[in-house]
Amino acid sequence: MGKELNFFGHIKKPDIRMLHDMDDVLYDTEWSRTAKNTELYYMYRDLYRNEKEHEVIRSQQLRYDITVIPPQMLGKEYVKTAGHYHPNVPEAHVSYAELYQVLEGEANYLLQRMAEENVEDVVVIEAKAGDIVMVPPGYGHITINSSDKTLKMANWVCSEFSSMYDPIKEHSGAAYYLLGTGYVGNPEYTNIPPIRYLKPTDPSMLGLAKGEDMYNLVSDLSKLDFLKNPHLYSAMFSKLLANE
Repeated sequence: MGKELNFFGHIKKPDIRMLHDMDDVLYDTEWSRTAKNTELYYMYRDLYRNEKEHEVIRSQQLRYDITVIPPQMLGKEYVKTAGHYHPNVPEAHVSYAELYQVLEGEANYLLQRMAEENVEDVVVIEAKAGDIVMVPPGYGHITINSSDKTLKMANWVCSEFSSMYDPIKEHSGAAYYLLGTGYVGNPEYTNIPPIRYLKPTDPSMLGLAKGEDMYNLVSDLSKLDFLKNPHLYSAMFSKLLANE
């Protein structure tokens, strides 16, 4: 079974994503029908260094998590997360945002925005250790490990909602799959736009130095207000989505 994580002396057991939990979102369905039901990745939620910081994090309706994704192929496709969207903020017309940081390894973050049944935008952000990636409101997202190294990534997110997995499952995955030969479109979607490649988020937007551990934001969680109130930060998100 998945290994426990020692986070500053706090031992956490993971939630484990199994291969057969992903049956609905895989490219290589023929392979998955006969493959052994193995562990794919590990999610360690609600982490903190000490009880004082935990109280502060909870009082601000935030949560810090770590996900570990060992390298492997899912048939023809690189290992990935199940993918999800976020619900709208109560009494607002935009969804919650999320913030990621690669701690070890490399990641491909695939973000997509839908308008009814049409995909309006697909963004891929390639990130290495220390890089930060902000997921704007309105974007579903998955993380892909296409390297031969274990990917370890952290995220800050508002704790007041549950992620929505069904919109990705209903389309058998995201708009693109990353195979050993490159990205291919998912025929379950119509009118898929070309992928736009964006750079990782400039850490100075959060008051962080390049490569600095974003857990350090616990000392000033007001810098993460955009996770709870994204409707107040539309200019910041527009700038972010133009950062080619």
